[in-house]
Amino acid sequence: MRDERLFGRSNQFGYSFNLHMSSIPHLPALRKGRPYDSLDKVQVKDHKTGEICAEVSQVNAGIVRKDLGRISEARAALKKFTVAQLIEITSKAGDLFLNGTLPLGDRGHTQTPQEYIATLSRTSGLPHVMVKRNMTKLHYALTHMEMILNGLSRGLDMSVIDKGFGTQAGCPVSYFPTTQSLGLVMPSNSPAVNSLWLPAIALKIPVVIKPGREEPWTPFRLIQAFIAAGAPPEAFGFYPTDHEGSGEVVKLSGRNLVFGDVAMAKMYEGNPSVQVHGPGWSKIIIGEDKIENWKDYIDVMVRSISDNGGRSCINASAVIVPKYGKEIADALAQQLGPIEPLPSDDENARLSGFANTKMADYIDSAIDNDLEAGGAEDVTARYRNGPRKVEFQGGTFLRPTIVRCDSWSHSLANREFLCPYASVVEVPQKEVLSKIGYSLIVTAITEDPAFTEELLECPTIDRLNLGPISTMSISWDQPHEGNMFEFLYKRRSIDRAV
Repeated sequence: MRDERLFGRSNQFGYSFNLHMSSIPHLPALRKGRPYDSLDKVQVKDHKTGEICAEVSQVNAGIVRKDLGRISEARAALKKFTVAQLIEITSKAGDLFLNGTLPLGDRGHTQTPQEYIATLSRTSGLPHVMVKRNMTKLHYALTHMEMILNGLSRGLDMSVIDKGFGTQAGCPVSYFPTTQSLGLVMPSNSPAVNSLWLPAIALKIPVVIKPGREEPWTPFRLIQAFIAAGAPPEAFGFYPTDHEGSGEVVKLSGRNLVFGDVAMAKMYEGNPSVQVHGPGWSKIIIGEDKIENWKDYIDVMVRSISDNGGRSCINASAVIVPKYGKEIADALAQQLGPIEPLPSDDENARLSGFANTKMADYIDSAIDNDLEAGGAEDVTARYRNGPRKVEFQGGTFLRPTIVRCDSWSHSLANREFLCPYASVVEVPQKEVLSKIGYSLIVTAITEDPAFTEELLECPTIDRLNLGPISTMSISWDQPHEGNMFEFLYKRRSIDRAV
């Protein structure tokens, strides 16, 4: 057995050496920014061909515990900078992330933006055009961090974070950090979710990242961009690990973002240190005053349902209307039903492949099983010319599905799947808000003053779009799922003797 201490490390004189050269990139764990080559590795493969795209070092829960026991050193490294300096570094990191050639692991490999796009597409199933769009979103967030923090903090002078106290709206104010690190258990479905943790660096909070199995590329590239821009390497932990290791990240980080399903959300329900990003159950509601013009909103509905391959929690998964449900479902199905998989580098590609084909099997069978119970129809079947689940160029894809449900109580009415899927349901307007439950985003197409007031006061809607705005449209200076500034900092009362 080789001694892992010899690999991916530096000797006493600071010279890096690596005895295990390979044409396959190796992504090491990053322990306070330093590469760590573990004996335990997993292979990240092309979702179509099975070709190995990289080896990724895995760390165990013991290493996570050991490193988080000294996380104050990472926090101290960030505290040497002002928020203004870190905002400038973040902006430089944005340009490097979008345009730069950055280190890829510890075997001398580098990665151009084009290589990043192609590799992420190969392992995640996202077509190139969607990776590019996600890349652009991340670049925007990085290069507009001052605006984002201004929105999240409601105009706070960020020097207050540097000094610990100051004034806001003419009143004395003080903020203190709620944690020494931000733990992140990341998914593999969409690169843009990484935008949620980006403000942490400018706010002087180190990140401890457990990457998604099929998507280590984006967090690793972001870390390299930050370091190249001048951020202290100690601020970044990159820990590919198992379930036990993920649990330690959450247990030992004072604040966490965790991505998962309904079961994950229930696991951490009521835990103030964990912000769970699970199903969004985002919806489009058309009011009685606008329903006669429903044809004018079909494009907004189509984009809300299908953009980003239907993989986002902000994709609409239900369209709720007072009438014309049958006609609206048919119009949506006509546009979405014929969509087929295209080559990953085709600019017109609108579907994502499944790296985990068992997930595609589950979704396909879950929809069919619930349809068999009656009370709902897969309207897209009329226009699909084939099955929902298809094989294309070695990959597995799910084509769009629009289901018209007879009532909101149907099991498919309030479901969310990792593909372009939405139900269309008729619900009387006076009953809508009492029935729909939690919604990450609601696009409400109405100008009815009374209904608008009800929507504004509805406690189960996180983000509200008034008018024909895609659910996929977000404002970076307004949180759509939790306020990162308020999550990482807490206001305290303060008074100082003059």
